[in-house]
Amino acid sequence: MPGRKPKPTISKELAGNPGHRPLNQNEPKPSGIPTCPSCLDATAKREWTRISKELIAVGLLTSVDRAMLASYCDAYSRWSEATAELNELRRTKGKSVLVVGTKTGYPMQNPLIGIINTAADQMRKFGAELGLSPSSRTRLSAESVKPSVDDEFAISIPRGNFSRPPVTELFNRDA
Repeated sequence: MPGRKPKPTISKELAGNPGHRPLNQNEPKPSGIPTCPSCLDATAKREWTRISKELIAVGLLTSVDRAMLASYCDAYSRWSEATAELNELRRTKGKSVLVVGTKTGYPMQNPLIGIINTAADQMRKFGAELGLSPSSRTRLSAESVKPSVDDEFAISIPRGNFSRPPVTELFNRDA
């Protein structure tokens, strides 16, 4: 099918349905919280923990997204490891290591640069699918923070959604 990929309904809802088109009411709504795959290394597992908390909090991650998030975290781990190796190589050599020599003496790009670029590209693609890119975040607005105690005087503070009424209107409502 040509054209742009459709945005998930949850993303449209979080953005306030800016196109004002009818939302797909029959879109499957999977549930459940994905578990971190055991095959991920320590760096990828830390990234999983960091990212999954945020995505679950705003309703953008369910159990069917496990492989997508695992792929993102695995690419992050490769990017992080290759970047660390390149920095260590630069530190030990005391000079730029972006170009290395072949056995025949020809200059070529350091293979770590290719690994870094490939992993970064994969992170960008998976991140866009998961709503992790900066442009995706600017289109979304998170739900208001719910008070942790049942307090009739607690006010829900909006985070990033400026289309809500001003605070003064909240106090001027008839009880």
